[in-house]
Amino acid sequence: MTVVALVGTQWGDEGKGKITDVLASKADVVVRYQGGNNAGHTVVVGEQTYKLHLIPSGMLSAGTTCVIGNGVVIDPQVLCRELEYLQTGGISTSLLRISENAHVIMPYHRVLDELEEAQRTVKIGTTARGIGPAYVDKYMRIGIRMMELKSPERLEAALDRALPFKNSLLQKVYGHPGFTKGELMEEYLQYAETLTPFITDTSLLLHQARKNGLSILMEGAQGTLLDIDHGTYPFVTSSNPTAGGAAPGAGIGPNQIDQVIGVVKAYTTRVGEGPFPTELQDATGDLIRERGREYGTTTGRPRRCGWFDAVMLRYSVRVNGLTGLAVTLLDVLDAFDELKVCVGYEYRGERLLHFPADLHVLNECKPIYETLPGWNCDITGAQGFEDLPPNAKAYLSFIEEQVGCPVQIVSVGPRRDQTLMLEPVM
Repeated sequence: MTVVALVGTQWGDEGKGKITDVLASKADVVVRYQGGNNAGHTVVVGEQTYKLHLIPSGMLSAGTTCVIGNGVVIDPQVLCRELEYLQTGGISTSLLRISENAHVIMPYHRVLDELEEAQRTVKIGTTARGIGPAYVDKYMRIGIRMMELKSPERLEAALDRALPFKNSLLQKVYGHPGFTKGELMEEYLQYAETLTPFITDTSLLLHQARKNGLSILMEGAQGTLLDIDHGTYPFVTSSNPTAGGAAPGAGIGPNQIDQVIGVVKAYTTRVGEGPFPTELQDATGDLIRERGREYGTTTGRPRRCGWFDAVMLRYSVRVNGLTGLAVTLLDVLDAFDELKVCVGYEYRGERLLHFPADLHVLNECKPIYETLPGWNCDITGAQGFEDLPPNAKAYLSFIEEQVGCPVQIVSVGPRRDQTLMLEPVM
């Protein structure tokens, strides 16, 4: 029996979907504990590529129960579409379970997301999927939960509670006509027909799974630097992707988590606005982007690319309590004669070794690099750590030394079999 939390350590897009997929073969239950369809996971199984946004990547492993936890905000339209997408591809979704306490994204959330972003003088770079406004309603106590979809009477009562607030805001502030209860009832009761069989008490399900000695893998969306509390605020998401969000987002106690694995790219990327000390706005950054296919799964936006930032990863190790690292996309660096790793920041003549919380400071930080030799050869065929060239091994060892956390998994390509397990995780 093992409970493992898998978290992103950068600004998201670290390859958590693939690592979840690989570890899911050893897990009995996979849980998504926060976020919404503003995140996307790309998983390659054989010659088939799957793009998932709400359903855990473990759905691609036969016999694995997949849970969408209470900490997730769910767009039923997207979820129904995703179920159809998997079923059409021959993937069984019978073992999906959805928390009855998870909050629902409504059409007015998506509209407000766009309108509010348009009003900001400093753009956050939202995906406009309604995630933030849905979390706002959750904390205002006017949110609609998945359990409300199971009963027309309860859904109507929930809309009576929420819709006057939302329509007043839309009409009086933004000049939007708002929504009628009838149109929302009609649309969401259609989704309920598909989703109701999956809705249950998932906290109890996880408690019983652990009691019965089953292994549980918990996956977060986004990354540490997008955490609402610990990220580069205000350029963050609206939930806690860090390991601290795993327990409340899934409905288990924090003392039940045995390992916390941080997924980290062999370089750094970011989507959207905000400071990025190691960003490369040159041909090197372009080459990383093209080799890594660094375009958003959800939005298609090109990602900003840069060298590996050990200062950031030290921070992620600390705030997540990481017990191990999964380094992804190491093969993207095959083409380089030399590599740079940021080991500190220079700020007004001072050397900083720890990630600053103040964005005004971070905006002025210049990376302090150490240069390492590249390996300049194809590593995608490596079957084990011993097959990696010496300079690739040295690069991984340097990362371990800089951040004080062991590398347990290395990904050298998009397929499942291009994953090197240095130490057992589950």
